Amino acid sequence: MKKSFSILFYIRKSRSNSDERATIHLRITVGAKRAEMSVQRKVNPNQWNPNAGKVKGSGQLAMETNRYLEEIRHKLFEIHGKLTTKGKPFSAETIRNEFSGKGKRQKMLLVLYQEHNDEILELVGKEYSMGRYYQHNRTKEHLRKFIQKEYDEQDIPMKKVDLAFIHRFEHHLKVTKAGGRNTITKYITNFKKIVRIAYAHNWINKDPFFHWKAKWKPTEREVLTEPELNALKEKEFKNKKLDRVRDIFLFCCFTGLSYADVKKLSSLDIVLDIRGQQWIKTQRKKTKTKSSVPLLPIPLQIMEKYGEFHARSKDNLILPVMSNQKLNEYLTDIAEQCGINKRITFHLSRHTFATTVTLANGVPIESVSKMLGHTSIKTTQIYAKVVDRKLVEDMDVVLSKYRIC
Repeated sequence: MKKSFSILFYIRKSRSNSDERATIHLRITVGAKRAEMSVQRKVNPNQWNPNAGKVKGSGQLAMETNRYLEEIRHKLFEIHGKLTTKGKPFSAETIRNEFSGKGKRQKMLLVLYQEHNDEILELVGKEYSMGRYYQHNRTKEHLRKFIQKEYDEQDIPMKKVDLAFIHRFEHHLKVTKAGGRNTITKYITNFKKIVRIAYAHNWINKDPFFHWKAKWKPTEREVLTEPELNALKEKEFKNKKLDRVRDIFLFCCFTGLSYADVKKLSSLDIVLDIRGQQWIKTQRKKTKTKSSVPLLPIPLQIMEKYGEFHARSKDNLILPVMSNQKLNEYLTDIAEQCGINKRITFHLSRHTFATTVTLANGVPIESVSKMLGHTSIKTTQIYAKVVDRKLVEDMDVVLSKYRIC
């Protein structure tokens, strides 16, 4: 005799949970027997329609949750159909276990993320920087706290990650003030990498990020002007550490090297062309692309100044580069002593090379892109916009002088 089969979604508020939202539960009934489970979604009780078994309204969260519930319903009917076709006895519990994957080994989100982070740590200094490892570790920690708060679980199966999960995690990062807009977007894109790994290995059936789009906030890139560069060059420092930091910063203002690249710069990266011009030809640590930069008089003078350090260096390093944190601390003092009213960080040297030193002096953007080792010229075009904006500002000064009254 064929047994009746029904599905019901209902909500249940946990007494121990301080969260005002209720957890959505699933009840499967076969004949007179029931099996229940949480679908790991929460909803405001006032927005729940008990008769329809879905969330009220047409907002984004309501639509995503209802779509998720409909997918569960469809999957359960599919499982019921297959079990009925086989002709073997089954129960509500059988359907629930088949749906939840009970008895099957599932990939868990945080376990997979930890495996990924362990692999990065093994490749630090080869393919990745320690900073990249820390970024992914922070993202995993934010995910752990979100899962604990949202689902009251230590981890969840990868197959439970959908678009609604992504949006709720993004909302969680905003509410907990995990950072600015771009920082939060970076956390989500880090998480996206883990999901794409799971999708590529067929641990999930579809990519939940397919309908998600990163929203980056345009940032203004600060650069040093020609007068500020001159002030930096001409300033005499009694403090030897400040003098050394200024020299390394200036070196990068006229070569465009990043901190990671100048720190590892050695005599092996310095080559002569057929005219006797010295060039830096090195592989960028971040992108693994080739960077080729002709050495201008100022960086050549700085190299000569630290020739004794280079001669003593076991690794043939060119400059005595300290930690990035220390460099940035000293740069704050240097800016103040030079009368530069800007927040200077070491990476500003690379921006200055791209704009004030090269693009503003007529160097073609394609050449600048090659010197910077960019993988796409679109990245270099950001600096071109900075130059255009500065040109407009300069022309406004000229226009104010010749305005007709």
